[in-house]
Amino acid sequence: AIVPLMAQHHHPRAVEATTKYFLTQATAAAMILFASTTNAWTTGEWDMTNMSNPTATAMILAALALKIGLAPMHFWMPEVLQGLDLLTGLILSTWQKLAPLALIIQPAQAFDPLLLSALGLTSTLVGGWGGLNQTQLRKILAYSSIAHMGWMIIILQYAPQLTLLALLMYVLMTSAAFLTLKFSSATKINTLATIWSKSPMLTTTAALVLLSLGGLPPLTGFMPKWFILQELAKQGLPLTATVMALAALISLYFYLRLCYTMTLTISPNITTS
Repeated sequence: AIVPLMAQHHHPRAVEATTKYFLTQATAAAMILFASTTNAWTTGEWDMTNMSNPTATAMILAALALKIGLAPMHFWMPEVLQGLDLLTGLILSTWQKLAPLALIIQPAQAFDPLLLSALGLTSTLVGGWGGLNQTQLRKILAYSSIAHMGWMIIILQYAPQLTLLALLMYVLMTSAAFLTLKFSSATKINTLATIWSKSPMLTTTAALVLLSLGGLPPLTGFMPKWFILQELAKQGLPLTATVMALAALISLYFYLRLCYTMTLTISPNITTS
């Protein structure tokens, strides 16, 4: 149902993005079907909540990771988001994440903990690294989405309610960010430098939203990160928690860059930004 929304602009870029999106999602759906069939074949159970076949669980996790764009299956995400307009991009990065995440949370205990941790860590690192050199806002938001998904996956087996909390916060903050950009029709970093003269109040709140996405206290975005790190430390995974915190630091850099361009520079003098 989202394909017509994505292709409505008849721009080659939008059509390309739609095709990429359709192919990745169709592949993932086929993989889920194949995994559940494999599981049913070996165990005689079609129930998703107690999958016992390790091959099937690994396969279903890979398929769902491809659906929500977890690294290393994230390559379609920035490309697709870049080809869409901001409102469709908002639907893609919030609403479209709900169904696959619901499917991930149900059989959460059956997954290999090592695999989940690896997915979570690589996603936060890739989400931080990938966004560093970008000038396109939609690509930055796509990498930010990958990093947030990593935070949700890392805690999945220990405290699923924290996954839901992180998801809720992520949806709220991403919606705020996308709608702000939509209001000011900004798609590149340079455009941000001119927003303050048009709507100073919105610019201030947008800067706060970006810092919140980066996870700075005392803003809301800090809460899920804090709880997740606390839970990881409780579970006896200090190294994982440390790497996650450092990865969050990388992605904080590009949020700060956006904030800087938005609120601390005046339009012509942003050549060094």
